[in-house]
Amino acid sequence: MDIRSLRRPYEVRWARKAEWMPAMEMVWRTFLQHEGKEYPEEGVRHFFDFITGDELHEAFLRGEYRLMVALDGDRIVGAGSVRDGNHLSLLFVDDALHHRGIGSSILRKLCDYLKNEAGERYMSLEAASTAVNFYRKQGFRTVQPEMEISGIRLTPMEKVF
Repeated sequence: MDIRSLRRPYEVRWARKAEWMPAMEMVWRTFLQHEGKEYPEEGVRHFFDFITGDELHEAFLRGEYRLMVALDGDRIVGAGSVRDGNHLSLLFVDDALHHRGIGSSILRKLCDYLKNEAGERYMSLEAASTAVNFYRKQGFRTVQPEMEISGIRLTPMEKVF
């Protein structure tokens, strides 16, 4: 991919039904390039099962799992989602486009949605070890020490609006 061809500003909006699979494919590729290298086989398998399972996709189709995407034309270059009211479930940006503000834009729009439309007072998340500093820069604070669940290391964090 030629990075110079990336349009700015990126279009960031709620995902359409047909964008589910391309978004999850981008999430999987990016996961393997970063977190997947650090996790044991159990953690990688758990993550794969989570993003490819029918339960998550069906929740998306019912509007219970909100997915926001960032696009370069019709190509998904970032995705972020919320579930259980105010919990950030996924936030991934195409590996070649890190440090260009795409993740920050998605996160900002998700926070604005939670605060202004959903009436939430905060956002919670469990950050991968490689993402803790990113979330701190976005105003999140650690609320519990790092833990391991199904082979995945996570740090619980939150941001009050």
